[in-house]
Amino acid sequence: MNLADIQDELEANASTVSQFILTSLKGEPKELYKASAHYLVSGGKRLRPFLVTKSCEMFGGTPKNALPAAAAVELIHNFSLVHDDIMDNDDMRHGVPTVHKSYGTALAILAGDILFSKAFQLIAVDGKNAGIDDKAISAMIERLATSCIYVCEGQAIDIGLASNQQFFPEPIYLNMITKKTAALFDLSCTLGVLSAPLSDDVDILNLSAFGRNVGIAFQLVDDLLGVTGDPKVTGKSVGNDLREGKKTFPIQLALNSTNGEEKRKIQRVIGSKKTTSSEINEAIESICSSGIDFHIRNIARSHIESALSSIDSYPNSVSKRALQLSANYVVERSL
Repeated sequence: MNLADIQDELEANASTVSQFILTSLKGEPKELYKASAHYLVSGGKRLRPFLVTKSCEMFGGTPKNALPAAAAVELIHNFSLVHDDIMDNDDMRHGVPTVHKSYGTALAILAGDILFSKAFQLIAVDGKNAGIDDKAISAMIERLATSCIYVCEGQAIDIGLASNQQFFPEPIYLNMITKKTAALFDLSCTLGVLSAPLSDDVDILNLSAFGRNVGIAFQLVDDLLGVTGDPKVTGKSVGNDLREGKKTFPIQLALNSTNGEEKRKIQRVIGSKKTTSSEINEAIESICSSGIDFHIRNIARSHIESALSSIDSYPNSVSKRALQLSANYVVERSL
């Protein structure tokens, strides 16, 4: 199995999870459910559900056992995207107009609430149908609720940092992305283990550490792609992090790595809603030429090494290999 195989497995698992979610995501009024499914039908890597499935298989579970939890994590992820896009007033996501731009802010908020609520329902009801016992389901719901709290706390920290004129120490940034992003990667692996029949508390701790470190690496690369990525590949509006004044680590590092006019090109667009596309492009060119790509991917790789060490002691298996390769994919990806 190699990285190309992981791409194929990601797509196959994504298709299964998406079909399951869309079958479950129905009700009245239809427009509300159409809005809630807006991002789900536009594609996506579905990396978090993949981690659920492979973590479950690693401890004797089946894709059927993992499916309710995999779907629940993806619903929470999409819930956070819908609400984040409203708060950031973003126009595009995954190459399509954002939910609030397509359906209005009020319906978008409700669509996010539906996704949030449905995640708990899937674990409580469909989890039992998938053969998961009541004790495990109770633990899964507790973990899901705690992770949602972390995501909200992380988003609140992010908003606070964006409103501050000053950049901040790296540990504060890492704390923010650990809560806002890595919490769901941690949750994915944890729910996968809890969905399986042959696991214990040590396994939960080990896979939790794996997911958390993969999540930190993912966000580091994601923030990098937010300012240096090709929008035709990433499907994200170019320069939004700069316009919104987000104090991401790549932007901070670029400022520390440039001088003179190149640095001023970056500074003049940060947090400026009136900046022109030409000014944004000039700032992005300065960031790309600052050499931060190599540095940030190296930091991300250090977290991947920590992730891999947390599952190193387990016997070799197809599912373990899939987790290892998916972790490496996180650092090497360009979307």
